[in-house]
Amino acid sequence: MKSEPVSDRAQHILKILIERYIREGQPVGSKTVAQDCQLHLSSASVRNVMAELEDLGFLHSPHTSAGRVPTPQAYRLFVDSLLTTQPLDERTVKNYKAAFGLPQSTQELVTTASNMLSKITNLAGLVSLPRRELQILRHVEFIILSENRVLVVLVINDSEVQNRIIELKRVYSKPELERAGNYLTKHFAGKDLSSIQKALVTALSEDKAHMDSVMQKIIDVAASAFKQAPSKEDYVVSGTSHLFDALDEAGVDNLKTLFDAFSQKRDMCQLLEACQQAEGLQIFVGGESGYEIFGQYSLITAPYSVDGEMVGALGVIGPSRMPYDKLIPIVDITSKLLGDALNKT
Repeated sequence: MKSEPVSDRAQHILKILIERYIREGQPVGSKTVAQDCQLHLSSASVRNVMAELEDLGFLHSPHTSAGRVPTPQAYRLFVDSLLTTQPLDERTVKNYKAAFGLPQSTQELVTTASNMLSKITNLAGLVSLPRRELQILRHVEFIILSENRVLVVLVINDSEVQNRIIELKRVYSKPELERAGNYLTKHFAGKDLSSIQKALVTALSEDKAHMDSVMQKIIDVAASAFKQAPSKEDYVVSGTSHLFDALDEAGVDNLKTLFDAFSQKRDMCQLLEACQQAEGLQIFVGGESGYEIFGQYSLITAPYSVDGEMVGALGVIGPSRMPYDKLIPIVDITSKLLGDALNKT
């Protein structure tokens, strides 16, 4: 693909075309652009510029239409250089502040943020739970009850204690259980329970022939202890039904893949975690996020902070043909209001 700079005139025409396509969702012809661009250019002149933009990879022509539609490369140029955001109206800001001003738990505030994002944008709203709400392991201890029944004592976060009774496949001695508890505390303290579960599942799937007998016992006991560990939601998503509006552009198969990702969580959690570490608002067009499942979609995300620390991220996901100028301020204010509300909980 060519990489020549785009002239000011071509950028102006591209901007007009993208804005029209975002509003109407139909391929845009040169006559329509000529009427909108206010450059006193003929349709033929605009058509020539559009052909150049197509050669540069910014436009493509659907086989059923003479008009053009923007490519992910065009959207990238649009949000980086051509976009002018619109400030939120006073009524929207007032409704936002009222929603976050009610007494709510952390979970309720996260759900409120997700619902507000979805309601106002008509897209899917995503909000990760604050990192401080994860179940972080501090200490593990095993206490023999009778034969193969063992009490597992988990110290979570700062002072929360969880107890559960497990039944092991065989009888373990007190020294064996102490060794298992010490090993888990040493290697997994500071990690959340869900990641510990995943690590133990991986260890169980490995060839035990390469483990010594002590390690086999530790892994077996640990797997039993964490198998019943309650899992907490990693993020809240609202308004997934809005994504059906993008079916014509994304296709049923792509939408099914995206819904599978919502269910399986891994890619979503990894992406939101990366956004949490980034500075400020992020816009991913198509596959820019690095995850194939988002190839036909765009995401606008922003981190939110509690007590000056970035603890989570939120955003909206929808078709690349989304009104970026209106959505950016919405995502931005939601991150600020959520952070402010969590500071008061």
